[in-house]
Amino acid sequence: MGVYIWELPDWPRFHWDQDGLAPVLAEARHRQGRLLGHMEALGFQLREEAVLRTLTQDVLKSSEIEGEMLDPDQVRSSIARRLGMDIGALALADRDVEGVVEMMLDATHRYDEPLTEERLFGWHASLFPTGRSGMTKIRVGQWRDDSGGPMQVISGPFGKERVHYQAPPAGALDKEVAAFLEWFNSEPTTDPVLKAGVAHLWFVTIHPFDDGNGRIARGIADMILARSEQSAQRFYSMSAQIRHERNDYYATLEATQKGTMNVTDWQAWFLGCLTRAIEGAQETLSSVLFKARFWDRFATEALNERQIKVINRMLDGFEGKLTSSKWAKLAKCSQDTAYRDIQDLMERGVLKKNPGGGRSTSYDLAEI
Repeated sequence: MGVYIWELPDWPRFHWDQDGLAPVLAEARHRQGRLLGHMEALGFQLREEAVLRTLTQDVLKSSEIEGEMLDPDQVRSSIARRLGMDIGALALADRDVEGVVEMMLDATHRYDEPLTEERLFGWHASLFPTGRSGMTKIRVGQWRDDSGGPMQVISGPFGKERVHYQAPPAGALDKEVAAFLEWFNSEPTTDPVLKAGVAHLWFVTIHPFDDGNGRIARGIADMILARSEQSAQRFYSMSAQIRHERNDYYATLEATQKGTMNVTDWQAWFLGCLTRAIEGAQETLSSVLFKARFWDRFATEALNERQIKVINRMLDGFEGKLTSSKWAKLAKCSQDTAYRDIQDLMERGVLKKNPGGGRSTSYDLAEI
């Protein structure tokens, strides 16, 4: 087994090529400022909608990175309820959904408050309300104890596992986490965006919990990014971008954890990922503006509840193609009712039929 970064004599004295990263950092900061400027120019309602979309994506994608698929409607409803937003009928959220949302909102809305052991334990407990990760019972709201062997990140089938990383032993965790928290809560001596990159790397390298370390590391990074903007409102999702670049994320992380205390490559990747996440926010902005224009155009149409529900789902980023059977499932109605709803909307000019037909007939929102 090779030496991991935490075994080096100069751990945890991270350093990087400040001059080499300066142009990438400047680009990220420039885009950050421009995006915040664009969002500030929106009206309150549109800005609120953009925040809701971003936070929903952040929760969904952070869980997806760990292989957990949450219900988008439940996530959106849970966030809307906690932010005091009126989005019509709210879907009841499962306890595990509520927990992920609680953690993420605590990190980003209380971004200026210190990060403590108790706060980390609270986040961890909210992620695992049943005390289990899947079928496995885990230590919740406390550090791992390595009773089942060292904490390893592995892949591959049983008997042919590949060890990507092995974390510090459980006996060292009190000292390791104390050092991390002291640094985290100290006055920044570097740009907060660079601090966010180090915080993510440092926490996930310590890997102090039985499970949930990745989600908490991403929450910690979001917390510092909120500090860097002095705003609890999130308009871009690092988790969604990391999910999109998952292979590069894991490859860069593994190389860094097996490298030296010079983490320039990790910081360059993190800044690049941040820049691309901010670019992706333009898509959110465009879809929020389209939704506003859409309802302005069709505000006088007398639509039923099923139609409003499915149209909003399409406007909020429906994945795949809308067919009559998907309509029936989303609206919880019969196939015949779904077909009548769709035909009615086509006659009103709200929906259009996509090319192709037969069983694969699909529909999209009309252009406005």
